[in-house]
Amino acid sequence: MADEVLFEFLHMEMVSHVYKLQQSSNKGEMDNKDRATCVSILENMGFRVGQGLIESCLRLTKDSPSFKDELDVMKFICKDFWTHLYDRQIDNLRTNHQGTYVLQDNRFTLLTQLSSGKQYMEDAPKYLAYSCGMVRGALCNLGLDSVVTAEVSLMPSCKFQVVIQKL
Repeated sequence: MADEVLFEFLHMEMVSHVYKLQQSSNKGEMDNKDRATCVSILENMGFRVGQGLIESCLRLTKDSPSFKDELDVMKFICKDFWTHLYDRQIDNLRTNHQGTYVLQDNRFTLLTQLSSGKQYMEDAPKYLAYSCGMVRGALCNLGLDSVVTAEVSLMPSCKFQVVIQKL
């Protein structure tokens, strides 16, 4: 329990710090380009952490997982990796069997502290960028190049869309 709270505080402070740095470098004004830069910084931070965490997550599994295909990799991300990160599994995994996956978390940990209403909907993307990066980094380390985006329609529920890039 305490670990979860510490991670949530660390995450909020990382987001706040990145946005404050960008705002101070632009003398208090932030436009859409600056917000995109902040999201990119947070996503890249998450990417590196995801790469490292997947290695420890793989070590924690009893049997070395053997993945037959990318669907098996995504199931591993939804069950084991997500549990390693947020102490619970993804609520729903959907796919079109053409490289697009939607991971739905109905009570996403990093959004539950914001609100269950709509007043913070515009702030949600900055709190999801780091997690998108962690998923992308984990998939990269498992051999899948991907694009990960997140969408919030009702807080604290969110959907992560993973598009596997074909070479």
